[in-house]
Amino acid sequence: MSADSSVKFLPQGAIIQEIIVEGHNIVLGFPTANAYTYLNAPFFGETIGRYANRVQNGLIKSLNGRDYQLAQNNDVNSLHGGSIGWGKKTFSGPHLSSRNGKETAQYTYVSRDGEEGYPGTVELRVWYSTSEPVVNGKKQLVLDIEYEAELVGKECEETAINITNHSYFNITGGPTIEGTEVLLTTNDYLPVDDTSIPLNAFAKYPGIEAGKPFVLRKHEPDVDHCFIVDTDAQNVPIDTRSRPLTKLVALSHPGTGLHVEVHSTEPAFQFYTGKHINIPASEHGPERGPRSGLCVEPSRYINAINHPEWRNMAILKQGQMYGAKIVYKAWKA
Repeated sequence: MSADSSVKFLPQGAIIQEIIVEGHNIVLGFPTANAYTYLNAPFFGETIGRYANRVQNGLIKSLNGRDYQLAQNNDVNSLHGGSIGWGKKTFSGPHLSSRNGKETAQYTYVSRDGEEGYPGTVELRVWYSTSEPVVNGKKQLVLDIEYEAELVGKECEETAINITNHSYFNITGGPTIEGTEVLLTTNDYLPVDDTSIPLNAFAKYPGIEAGKPFVLRKHEPDVDHCFIVDTDAQNVPIDTRSRPLTKLVALSHPGTGLHVEVHSTEPAFQFYTGKHINIPASEHGPERGPRSGLCVEPSRYINAINHPEWRNMAILKQGQMYGAKIVYKAWKA
């Protein structure tokens, strides 16, 4: 890794703490691990699980022949694994090894049966690897993320699962994302009710065209929705790693010359422009307010576990392996 580019991780939540590109830190975070314990309500850089995004009414219906009540930590819903999700847990690692021809840092977490109300003991493995290819004459920093999880306990036959990374990007060099140019690969999305639970039908996101760039202004567009890459929900496997990587989002900023692309094998992604960020200035860093960063969260559909036509993508059974890949590519023009 070159001197002006680097990536840092933390065992707590297998958090991505920094992504430095040509001297610019392009993700929000804190300088010390301790600060994440007290200040990280926005989930900066966290590995999100056991179930990313929202579960309606905090209730998983008809799993192992029964219902499971989760913490209702987001209005009436359960969000990002509950009151103390995986992003707040201490992982084992990093364990350094070689994987797919690259030096890799592995983090592991064992989630016990009943943790945050979820059934079954699950082992999660997260691999991070970096490379610096030269593409069109520009050196890129590429961060590969791979998730793998399986039921390792015998308490039940199946559990709910949906894993993502919750890094917030800011490539403007300023306190907000204003002026960032965004391109979304798709404008298919899930309209939601007033608690952000899908209304069970796809639609075209108003004001955004697939493949056409738009600019984030001071307050608009205000987006916090699940965009759909693969609308064939019933054929999304529990392990998506054999599927091709798809470019989900491309970011750029004319002032800094920074570019970021997010690729994944996942069928959907939450795009969030950071309206609810509210971190006061302290010894742990400057104030981070609304729209100080934006999130791209590759994952399964929101509340898929409770939707008859979507739920197979989010049910992990005994003997199966959950898998997913995310790739961040960043460079300076």
